[in-house]
Amino acid sequence: MTKDFPRPANLLQSLIPVLVMIVFLGINVLIFHGSPHIPLIGGTVVAALMGMALGYSWREIEKGIINGIVIALQAVLILMVVGILIGTWIVSGIVPTMIYYGLQILSPSIFLVATALICSLVSLATGSSWSTAGTVGIALIGVGQGLGIPLPMVAGAIISGSYFGDKMSPLSDTTNLAPAVAGTDMFTHIRHMVYTTGPSLLIALILYTILGLRYGHNDLQLEKIQQILSTIQTHFEITLILLVPPLLVIAMVIFRIPALPALLGGALLGGILGITIQHVPMRVMVDVAQNGYVSKTGVEAVDTLLSRGGMESMLSTVALIMCALSFGGAMEVTGMLSVLAGAILKLARTTGLLVLSTVTTCITMNIIAPDQYLSIVVPGRMYREAFKKAGLAPKNLSRCLEDGGTLSSSLVPWNTGGAYMWATLGVYPLAYLPFAFLNLINPLISIFYGFTGITMHPLEEKVTEAGTKAHE
Repeated sequence: MTKDFPRPANLLQSLIPVLVMIVFLGINVLIFHGSPHIPLIGGTVVAALMGMALGYSWREIEKGIINGIVIALQAVLILMVVGILIGTWIVSGIVPTMIYYGLQILSPSIFLVATALICSLVSLATGSSWSTAGTVGIALIGVGQGLGIPLPMVAGAIISGSYFGDKMSPLSDTTNLAPAVAGTDMFTHIRHMVYTTGPSLLIALILYTILGLRYGHNDLQLEKIQQILSTIQTHFEITLILLVPPLLVIAMVIFRIPALPALLGGALLGGILGITIQHVPMRVMVDVAQNGYVSKTGVEAVDTLLSRGGMESMLSTVALIMCALSFGGAMEVTGMLSVLAGAILKLARTTGLLVLSTVTTCITMNIIAPDQYLSIVVPGRMYREAFKKAGLAPKNLSRCLEDGGTLSSSLVPWNTGGAYMWATLGVYPLAYLPFAFLNLINPLISIFYGFTGITMHPLEEKVTEAGTKAHE
């Protein structure tokens, strides 16, 4: 069905693929307890059929699907390298060493709040939630499991801390992308985000402190912790030298070395240390890098902690990302994504509704076109003129983009952010979602400010050196 001028989709036609996908996901994930892969493919098929009914050729739709997948190729490469890194870091003793010292330093009562703070500092220094979760996050999951704290709580604290820095660090991609799309500068953007992100982190830390008190007298875990410590010490050479690779990876990210070579360098260094310190044969090291490490200590707690990693372990997540972005690509190329966004924009008649619409659109983009960058770029383009017409400074828009887009990406299982955290931390996103307090609270505070007018700065005109007026 090839036509020179495909018909524009209406709202009902645009909603059909989304509703079908939601129904498929609900049945397969919630009732059958399956994975989201096939429902996402089903949604893509419906979106493609609707596009062809509107007059788009299959070649056009296929190109849109491919372009949608291309967006995530960097994330796919990083995922595979992280799988290699996890495997080599376990067999080389790096992860066991971090768990060993972590169990000795952290107590159950302060663990959750300490986890959020540690991840906040590391992500603030690196600007990367993915690097934070892939380094210290892996170790903290192990420590939390050893302390007897539910893993969804631990993962929630890691996510909250990791995305604090991803949102606030000048080294972060999203912290640079959001103001560029909205039309403001990065440091103005960061200063304006303090009003929403600061209180959100404070509330999150209070909640983690309260949760941690439930485990403050967890004396029954002392014997288990001692067993884990002695087992790790028996099967691995524990030395402070093994803490060098994660510190080097963090340093490389701080100095703006791209994540892919930084993580690959960390995996390579882990392999070298495994061969030299743990005396792991080269053949075994290569096998672990591909297939992961299988712990055979005989102690269930330790074997559960350390049996993971390998490039192969990430392939299901890679497939999930490709399935999700196929749906987003089909929706975008057929114009149905724009129709859904435009319908939301028509409802934004007040400042509060404008902020609500922006945050909601960012979250919806993370679900429908599941990539963190798309959840910032597309709503940013949509609402830029709307904020200007409402007399609001661009920094209000850039803040909303991050409050909604950056923070919700890790909560959607089929989003690149959620899929990465799921594969890296080993906890399903819908399981840690209730405990990712920063990610849940921040959008609500942003919406509250929109309806109350708190920190919603008006658009000001300033005279540039050239004598012309510019908006700020």
